[in-house]
Amino acid sequence: MIIPLLSHHVKALGASPTVAGIVGSTYGILQLFSSTIVGSWSDVVGRRYSLLTCLLLSALGYGLLGMSTSITLFVLARIPVGLFKHSLSICRALLSDLVSASERPLVMGHFNAASSVGFILGPVVGGYLTEQEGGFYISSFTCGAIFLINAALVWMLPWSETRTDRCETNHSNNTSKGCHDTYCSKSVQNGSHAKSHQPVVKTETGAASRSSWKHRLRWREVSLLQPAWRQLSSVSSRIHMVASSDMWDLFLVRLLMAVAIMLYYSNFSLALEERFSLRPKVTGYLISYSSTLGALAGFLVGPVTQIYKNNMPSLLLHSTVLTCSLIFLYAAAPSVWQVLLTSTFFAISTTIGRTCITDLELQRGGAQASGTLIGAGQSVTAVGRVLAPLLSGLTQEFSPCGPPSLGVVLALAAVGLLLVRIPKWDKSGAVKTVKL
Repeated sequence: MIIPLLSHHVKALGASPTVAGIVGSTYGILQLFSSTIVGSWSDVVGRRYSLLTCLLLSALGYGLLGMSTSITLFVLARIPVGLFKHSLSICRALLSDLVSASERPLVMGHFNAASSVGFILGPVVGGYLTEQEGGFYISSFTCGAIFLINAALVWMLPWSETRTDRCETNHSNNTSKGCHDTYCSKSVQNGSHAKSHQPVVKTETGAASRSSWKHRLRWREVSLLQPAWRQLSSVSSRIHMVASSDMWDLFLVRLLMAVAIMLYYSNFSLALEERFSLRPKVTGYLISYSSTLGALAGFLVGPVTQIYKNNMPSLLLHSTVLTCSLIFLYAAAPSVWQVLLTSTFFAISTTIGRTCITDLELQRGGAQASGTLIGAGQSVTAVGRVLAPLLSGLTQEFSPCGPPSLGVVLALAAVGLLLVRIPKWDKSGAVKTVKL
């Protein structure tokens, strides 16, 4: 609802194009540094507490945005959103906790489909509200209200959180701390999926209701009363373990493909206008068509992984090869119909590839650090968002097809890296189970 309207609003406040660009980059820079930290924090204090915190502070940010009548207030409103709008990442980490490894691609595919529907409907609703008097402010307050409703749902609905075994919740015992340090290290390096399940809270009877309140009190005791220094220490140790683990290849593949895909979209409208004299309205229809297919493709992830018998490295390799080929066909397309054809399969291949890379990160990193791993992946993608506009601008100096052509080169590099590294994953074992 808000993203398409931000640049218009900041210019309406009197900002020059340069200042508008700097203000617009604030959110991406904050997301770059906060994604891993907030994801790791959700591993430490639990998904529910971290999700509630992120939803409430995001609501505050959108509320401030709805009152922004100056550049200063606009920037201040973007700070809590940039730091804490990680509800999707925490939900992905929660889903990885709740389902088995074999079910995870199917569930993640459905989750990505639901998220994509939001990105399709949001601009339509935001555009409609903007046409009303004070439309931007109405849209901002509406977004804040939606985040508050989500927070209320997280608090009120019966909650079942499958937690990983966190020995750091009781640091009074040195043996327990040693257990945590040793086990988490094994988890990140070897990919352990050990979990300890919490009982599902039912509220059908009075006794069950009392049990629900006891569950909430226990949750608050663990999350709210845990000393801040202990939380910071646990977050730092988890980030360090992920940073020192042998997962650089997966993160590099994610970065290369993120930049390649962003280059594909970076000058899409302008390139189609220059190459085929396509009107912006028709280009908008084409983008909406591709986005709709991307949403529907989320439901294909489960059947495709079954065809591959959950061999995610092979599926990632093949989807990356397909994506690379489609970017090349788009860059060399002689007609609009070929662009339409490539857009159709491009939406499907990128959706499957995104789910594959996330699932492989969780396999190799382990469920113990799922929030940290997903947050780190989002940070890597944020780096791509910083690099892609710069590279797109430089390559457009030579040709409208410059950005996708560079995207082909980066995607080929990702394919080569996968061809080299996948045999090593098979030898070392992408997933190993550690028995405590």
